Amino acid sequence: MTLPSLTVAVVDDARDFAALREEWTELLESSSSDCIFLTWEWLHTWWIHFGGNRGLFIITVRLGSQLVAILPLTSSRTWVGPISIPLLEFAGIGTIGSDYLDVIVRRNCESQAMEALVPFLSEKATSMRLPRVCQSSALAMILAGALAEQRWTCAQVATEICPFIDLSAGSFDAYLGSLGPSHRYNFKRRLRNLTRDYEVGIRYARSDEERREALAHVVNLHLERWTPRGGSDAFDGSDLLAFHDDFSDLAQKRGWLRLMVITLDGHPAAAFYGFRYGHRFCFYQSGFDPAFARSSVGLVMIGLTIRDAFAEGATEYDLLHGDESYKFLWAKTVRQLIRLELYPPVRRGRMHRHAARVTAATKRLARLMLL
Repeated sequence: MTLPSLTVAVVDDARDFAALREEWTELLESSSSDCIFLTWEWLHTWWIHFGGNRGLFIITVRLGSQLVAILPLTSSRTWVGPISIPLLEFAGIGTIGSDYLDVIVRRNCESQAMEALVPFLSEKATSMRLPRVCQSSALAMILAGALAEQRWTCAQVATEICPFIDLSAGSFDAYLGSLGPSHRYNFKRRLRNLTRDYEVGIRYARSDEERREALAHVVNLHLERWTPRGGSDAFDGSDLLAFHDDFSDLAQKRGWLRLMVITLDGHPAAAFYGFRYGHRFCFYQSGFDPAFARSSVGLVMIGLTIRDAFAEGATEYDLLHGDESYKFLWAKTVRQLIRLELYPPVRRGRMHRHAARVTAATKRLARLMLL
């Protein structure tokens, strides 16, 4: 009997990327790296709005006709002195804030996938810069380790952290009981005061019209709060706004979207933009009217969405990347994100590695001079 063979191919055409949707979804759901930021919907929408001058370089591995792995990359060039050097990076990078980027591999096919990916990447001999990888990702670490055995230089750079809440306490009240007494009391008091002082409305986006309206409230309230403080890059520019309009539409159709608006006496006071994907409820972005800051409407909003996550049966509430102090009022555990820098054992790889070291040293010196 003839065993199916492994084949590696690169998807570099936008139409072929679009055609992968159903296979991509099935593969992701069967992998250990399954998350919202690796869905076809998120990355294809990113490509439409932020592909720019990059080239698609999505590596696929098939065992016979079955898709068993995807390494979702893009290609570009970076300058090292007067020389332009090719560079591969994850799709989904940049200000949209993708977390947990990774290799997508079908469970029980990990060894075959790596057997195909490593020689293919070694032959290409192109430097790779892979940000927002979870430090606990076995797949990314196996790939980096296998390339290191081929004399590649592999560096791990710690970047952001993702605070998250384990919802295994079983109920929102039990979870509140696990928090410090001051924060638990503060949340309950703030919620009680809001309902005493205002007519509180909580609206969820169910229709497309409600989605557009709620998303506009998220954007406007977020910018209203942050513009006087120097601005925010979360919704900075028409490309970002178009991305979120398109993706939230896809997410709503898939049942992933969570948009909430809190009104006080009919006035939009706070808005939440997040996702429920698999077992995980994600806090992506929010905004609140600074006029209600003393009422702690933002704190109440987060507490209510955590309550919603419990009600939905989610097992985790992920506040995603960022070490803002308000996140640690709710979350006590974190995941470490890293950036993998992988340089092939060829001249241009050594040049790229040296340039990266010089750049990092320059940034460290600049930070020290500002202290």
